[in-house]
Amino acid sequence: MKNESYIQAVLEWEKDIAKWILQEDISDQKLLDLHRVLRLEGERLLTNRSSNLHHFEELANQLSSQIQLSFERTNGNVTPIGEHVLPPLPYSYNALEPYIAEEIMRLHHTKHHQSYVTGLNKAEKALQQARETGDFTSVKAESRELAFHGSGHYLHTIFWTNLSPEGGGEPTGRLRKQIEKDFGSYQAFKSHFSEAAKAVEGVGWAILVWAAQPKRLEILQSERHMLLTQWNTIPILALDVWEHAYYLQYENRRPEYVEAFWNVVNWKNVADRLERAKAYIPPTQ
Repeated sequence: MKNESYIQAVLEWEKDIAKWILQEDISDQKLLDLHRVLRLEGERLLTNRSSNLHHFEELANQLSSQIQLSFERTNGNVTPIGEHVLPPLPYSYNALEPYIAEEIMRLHHTKHHQSYVTGLNKAEKALQQARETGDFTSVKAESRELAFHGSGHYLHTIFWTNLSPEGGGEPTGRLRKQIEKDFGSYQAFKSHFSEAAKAVEGVGWAILVWAAQPKRLEILQSERHMLLTQWNTIPILALDVWEHAYYLQYENRRPEYVEAFWNVVNWKNVADRLERAKAYIPPTQ
């Protein structure tokens, strides 16, 4: 019964991906092939025909990774003003249970994140119109909207990929070495990050960033989405501590949510982001 629920949840996710493929006119052949095979394998499993659950899980993980690659390639192109889109989740809405409930993930992604995409597009178009007309009477308000909604959209886009149903454990390799170099130990880093998340005043984020100028990792807090930030840094791990990220499941027990977060951290994604961040060379002083 548990396996059947899992298969059905993945197939529901597959339907969401199918809508995204049509909406965005995705032409990534590998992604299209994985999507088709995953659907067929799921249907075979539900009808007890020849297939196996382990193969199905592998296909789901491969599709998740390919979605992220495809989305990054798509966004490697210039996004026209006011045409940002909600990225698909790289896993089903219930994939992070029991640590993050399906209802939270669905509302968080389709309602809250979507509102930031909508707000960002609106602010960009308003500022474009101001430039075209020369009427800048609303520039202060729209600039504030641009910062709020833009930061909300970009941080959530990172946040979703920082999580994985196959996550948890501890980082390894060069990421681990960098953490130990900059924080003394992994445990010291984890404690610092957790306490920063728990201590955010009101709503906001805890963010692990690569500081390009001193060339080291740092932990920042962000109130709302854009306050208390630091320029010339690149986010590689973000934890949303707005109440909409956890209240339906954890109520006012933010520390419990923060501890649960470590069970679904996608360390491979964080490591990949660190390597790309290190490749950035800031202009000389």
